[in-house]
Amino acid sequence: MDEKSLASSSDEPPMRLRFLGSTSNQGGCPTLYETDRGTIVVQGLRVTHPTSLADARDILDGEAFVEVPRELFKFLG
Repeated sequence: MDEKSLASSSDEPPMRLRFLGSTSNQGGCPTLYETDRGTIVVQGLRVTHPTSLADARDILDGEAFVEVPRELFKFLG
């Protein structure tokens, strides 16, 4: 899947999300969703510290990094 197909666009139908699971006891983040596009959406705390972002590679416009605990991935099967 290319970057354009992952980006949201006003002339494309909206992506639909299906809840997979969360490690939050209060219904917030972190949470995993499966999309109708065959992709995974991760809800977590946005990584904003400049030093942390300097370690990341190839950040494109519109992209964000989120932090989630490893245990969240147990919901991927």
